[in-house]
Amino acid sequence: MSGLNSRLERALGARVIETRPLSGGCVAQVMRARLSNGESVVIKQGGSGLALEGWMLGYLKGRLPAPQLLIADPDLLVMSWLDAGPGGFDELAQEHCAELIAALHGHSAPLFGLDRPTVIGGLSQPNSQTSTWLDFFRDQRLLFMARLAYDEGQLPAATLSGIESLAAHLDRWIEEPAKPALIHGDLWGGNILAGRGRVAGFVDPALYYAHPEIELAFGTLFGTLGPAFFRKYNELRPISPGFFEIRRDLYNLYPLLVHLRLFGKSYLGQVKTLLQRLGL
Repeated sequence: MSGLNSRLERALGARVIETRPLSGGCVAQVMRARLSNGESVVIKQGGSGLALEGWMLGYLKGRLPAPQLLIADPDLLVMSWLDAGPGGFDELAQEHCAELIAALHGHSAPLFGLDRPTVIGGLSQPNSQTSTWLDFFRDQRLLFMARLAYDEGQLPAATLSGIESLAAHLDRWIEEPAKPALIHGDLWGGNILAGRGRVAGFVDPALYYAHPEIELAFGTLFGTLGPAFFRKYNELRPISPGFFEIRRDLYNLYPLLVHLRLFGKSYLGQVKTLLQRLGL
């Protein structure tokens, strides 16, 4: 900690008085630190992609509430501590989240993707800019992640074949949005800081410009976004028919493949189940 203390003192003018580990650091060590000036910060060390994570947080700032970025180096990320308060992600906070995410999805760009690769859970996420959503999702999300999972021994050949068959016929289900939308990209409960009926901030983005439905789908995968969120979001940005019936499952193949690569074959059953629902 002495080296860290020196870096913080030089950058922030304060020393670390005490630290406490925080949950959620699957690719880096995460802790809350109390500083000698009375403030608290969140420190992430180790892992990879910390400078890029800092860049993404800076990109979101002003578009979504997010921590203030204090240090963004390849091996060290320091952010302001956001005190969400009690109550958690209740119905009022879900409605507030819907307002914030709907507004985020109102930010657009000429092409899908981004001007640089990003990361999701520490895994590389390509973003070569593409004029159509179908091509982007097929090549840079679904097939990219499935083939790497296969190469790493996490995805059987038969399941990869099913995903490739799905990818070849995406035009049966995928709709092109009116325009690309900026998404957070990793929208689950652990990345939403909420309390007192409000969202205090969002962390750990994996952002790019996409069809907003992929964001909405991911938000349901682990039960994060519920009826209160979708009622409010639908008022602000109507969701096209067929999303909950089929496209949600299709889009959730991508985060499941991410989790398969990160955490192993415990997620393989869900991948196979979604393929079966899609008739593959």
